[in-house]
Amino acid sequence: MEPASQRFSSTAVWPNMNDLELTTRYIDVVGWRTRVLEVGEGRPLVLMHGSGGHLEAYLRNLRALSEHFRVIAYDFPGHGYTSLATEDLELPTYVEHLLALLDTLGIDKASLDGESLGGWVAIKFAARHPERVERIVLNTPGGTMARPEVMRRIRSLSQEAADDPTPERIRRRLEWLMASPSSVTDELVDLRRGVYSRPGFARSMSHILCLQDPEIRRRNLITDDELAAVEAPALVLWTTHDPSGPAQAGKEMASKIRGAEFALIEDAGHWPQWEQTEKFDSLMLEFLGAVPVSA
Repeated sequence: MEPASQRFSSTAVWPNMNDLELTTRYIDVVGWRTRVLEVGEGRPLVLMHGSGGHLEAYLRNLRALSEHFRVIAYDFPGHGYTSLATEDLELPTYVEHLLALLDTLGIDKASLDGESLGGWVAIKFAARHPERVERIVLNTPGGTMARPEVMRRIRSLSQEAADDPTPERIRRRLEWLMASPSSVTDELVDLRRGVYSRPGFARSMSHILCLQDPEIRRRNLITDDELAAVEAPALVLWTTHDPSGPAQAGKEMASKIRGAEFALIEDAGHWPQWEQTEKFDSLMLEFLGAVPVSA
């Protein structure tokens, strides 16, 4: 019988995961009704999406990672299908929420993988709660730069898409993340459009985007002291086409974390886990101590 993973020639993700024993549920986490996806068994691995995103950012990685780990992906406060935000969301809120999520799930220690805002949260969390982090992967992480042109672009594309979630506006926002526009599938557009069409989501987006305000961003930026406080083994991943900043930014971050490794992924933008799935999964599994997919 043909393997389930090969039954569909479509680029759609969900049909190729019908055989995975995954669950999605809602958990109350310090007052936030939080959407959580879990799949696999073993050591916990938490996947965290970027600003304005949702757990589907990691859909293409669930199969490979869940062969070795208990994978947990969730929607941040104000994001995805978690409770919507009614006030500005700064980094302490995300860090507190992650800590409470681990406590609620009965997880004493986990590895973290954070993309963009997720990486920002992961660093802040690892610096503040080193005893709760086994390993940390920083995937095109935010939090060390404040480039006005990038902040303006993120704010305009994101708020426009939330205010008027047409397929065209959603696609334009997603294409900004990618090295190749062809990486934005119709399925991904539909998934995000469903999120952005939620009643009240446009207001929630305005609170998410407070981090694109120069003054608010400045007080939330990652400090050198926080990078030095990360005790867990760390891997910083950057790409050749990241719109948020050059690879040098990732190298500088890695140089400030004791013993951190750095890896560059070719032909990807801000979502290497989506555009270069096999390469991303291989780097992840090798760093986290599992057998590389390519082995």
